[in-house]
Amino acid sequence: MLRRTPVGERENREEMKLEVVCYAGMKADERPVRFRLDGHEYLIEEIIDQWYGPDKSFFKVRADDGNLYILSRETSMPDGLWDLVSFRQLPEQR
Repeated sequence: MLRRTPVGERENREEMKLEVVCYAGMKADERPVRFRLDGHEYLIEEIIDQWYGPDKSFFKVRADDGNLYILSRETSMPDGLWDLVSFRQLPEQR
């Protein structure tokens, strides 16, 4: 399922666009499988961790660019919005 969500603010106040496509198994939006961030599409190669807050679920993922992302989804409503919580660029492996 595709969700479009504005993500935070940059220093120049431009809005980043986040779109998340999820696998829907036994429940809707079970886990993210790919996402588009500012027009660049990333395939999620690995879900490293998943945890739950009072009104959000969080996914720490490694994308096909080799970097780590933490994505969150509001769970308090059926069409919960996605947000980019954190990004970490990993050094290239040789």
